[in-house]
Amino acid sequence: METRITVTGGELDQKEIDAYVEHLREGHPGRCFESIDIKLDGDYVDLSYKLAPLRFERIRRITGYLVGTVDRFNDAKRAEVEDRVKHSVSCSCEDWIN
Repeated sequence: METRITVTGGELDQKEIDAYVEHLREGHPGRCFESIDIKLDGDYVDLSYKLAPLRFERIRRITGYLVGTVDRFNDAKRAEVEDRVKHSVSCSCEDWIN
């Protein structure tokens, strides 16, 4: 993923831009940036950025195991998952008020 870097309010050389980007990376180790905006205002610099979303894996408790997916389950354990009773709640907000 390529980071979009925008400089407004003046000009910076590439060495200065790289220093600001490195400063942000140190504050957010391991994260990727979608965009970085560098706004110059006289002697002040305002850094704004948007981090790329983190990959999220859902973990559930299924038949006594904490799993993300059931792809490693054997046939018997998969059948257990299929036979589970799935509960749902169906009520309106008015039921809670009355």
